Amino acid sequence: MLLVIDVGNTNTVIGVYDQDILKENWRIRTVRNNTADEFNVLASALFSDKKLPLTAITKVVISSVVPSSVGILDGFCRRYLNLTPLWIQPVSVKRLMPILYSNPNEVGADRIVNAVAAYDKYRTGLIIIDFGTATTFDVITPAGEYLGGAIAPGVMISSEALFQKASRLPRVEIFAPPKKVIGTDTIESMQSGIIHGNAAMVDGMVERMKKELEQSPKIIATGGLAPLIAGLSTTIEAVDQSLTLDGLRIIARELSPGE
Repeated sequence: MLLVIDVGNTNTVIGVYDQDILKENWRIRTVRNNTADEFNVLASALFSDKKLPLTAITKVVISSVVPSSVGILDGFCRRYLNLTPLWIQPVSVKRLMPILYSNPNEVGADRIVNAVAAYDKYRTGLIIIDFGTATTFDVITPAGEYLGGAIAPGVMISSEALFQKASRLPRVEIFAPPKKVIGTDTIESMQSGIIHGNAAMVDGMVERMKKELEQSPKIIATGGLAPLIAGLSTTIEAVDQSLTLDGLRIIARELSPGE
């Protein structure tokens, strides 16, 4: 079985594949200062709960935007799985997807993984919007090249900044859309500004990108808040929550450690 791990700034997503079938997946909080031994305790508990043996893992592929995770997860794989993980780097996937960024090494591993998965699935020009710690826009050409994109503050980061810097504004829930755009109290007004505001930002960015591209790419969303924003967006065409894990699976299928 294949173990795939995507380490984000806020959450870490873990999946287990048997061939092309996703058997189980988990989303946990990213911890930057744990050890390989502590990660093993956590992984063992997750696998045991689903009655999956860690010993059944024969290959590991990892993408990470958190540098401190490298030593932790590398140590876990080598010590407890007796495996050398495949780490996602721009140079390692260039034969799967050319990267047209001026400096390919600056592209986050998660963005590359999403791009590979989306193009493998849709085989057309794409804009991929990932609602994570940051909201990222990744543009893929019809020929399957990573062209570039944009990075904006994520929904949660923007909300947290508002709560912290505006002392008279309360902390509000943002996991359901407000009934109206025009709020009639402070809570509704904040929810509208955060949720509808982000949906409008997404639509505005997509339309500007389309104009610059002079084409109509398919618009795909992923990430924790993707369903919420997609429900209010006029441009998002599909939500694909398994995009990152599928990208790791595809790359693991095409590449071997050391390539």
